[in-house]
Amino acid sequence: MKKIALEEHFMSPGLEEYWRPTMSLVPEAVFKPIYERLTNFGDLRLGEMDDAGIEKAVLSIAGPGVQIEPDAARAAYKAAESNDYLAAEIQRRPSRYDGFAHIALQDPKAAASELDRCVRQLGFKGAMINGQTLGHYLDERQFDPFWAKAEELGAPIYLHPADPVRMPESYGDYKVLMRATWGWGVETGTHALRIVFGGVFERFPGATLLLGHCGESLPFMLWRLDSRAKALYGVKMKKEASQFIVDNIAVTISGMYSPEPVSCSVAALGRSRVMFSADFPFESIHEAGRFMDTVEVDEDLRADIAWRNAARILKLDVG
Repeated sequence: MKKIALEEHFMSPGLEEYWRPTMSLVPEAVFKPIYERLTNFGDLRLGEMDDAGIEKAVLSIAGPGVQIEPDAARAAYKAAESNDYLAAEIQRRPSRYDGFAHIALQDPKAAASELDRCVRQLGFKGAMINGQTLGHYLDERQFDPFWAKAEELGAPIYLHPADPVRMPESYGDYKVLMRATWGWGVETGTHALRIVFGGVFERFPGATLLLGHCGESLPFMLWRLDSRAKALYGVKMKKEASQFIVDNIAVTISGMYSPEPVSCSVAALGRSRVMFSADFPFESIHEAGRFMDTVEVDEDLRADIAWRNAARILKLDVG
């Protein structure tokens, strides 16, 4: 089964300084092959894609990138530089690669302009945002120009995990709870719910948010979100939170290669809102491909998840 993968990372020159601290707990023997794969666009990456049956990868910077850069002008310059670098790599292999823009949100109006440039001029398919930007979240009204541009362009915004402003005290000395094991899912799911309850989809009903990891547990929580929001807090929106999630959020199965969360995501969101991803190089691309080929679903649904939904939502040319 051919596949399109949407959470596939790379590293461009000049952005390593932002990424390396997120790998501080990773042993050197694990770090080195990850870095080698992040910086490779040739035979190494393409060979592993071929082995996994991935026809096309939509590439994005390994976060957090410039979103933690305090100097707004420097962040904007380095983001644009990275986008140009990715565009040049895509041009070398346009049948295999597409891209998500890297965006400096420190200046939301400039961010909207860079998204416009990346989509209209560079041909990117949306943007990937790596969590909060200097303590600011995407529900804040200052980001409305960015959401307005994303809606205008029909450009999906992929919300990728990153560290919270402060690590919760409840983690204590349990480093295993931080980041990919647990903490990033909590942080990203909370960020997505801020977008929902903050009215972003009421203001921009045509906007599309993408979440990895089978929706960061949100598909499992739809009924409870509606029930508690009304009963305890009297939340009133144009639609229930669950309906905004179904209408405006699509998810990938990155890093969730088990039938139960995939089944829940399909049941909760619909078969048209679930897509494949391998999370290269942070997950095993081979395990991801094998799972997609062998998970017990009907073949029509397998094709929807593997490539059809991504081709439609991101407007990809896959032949």
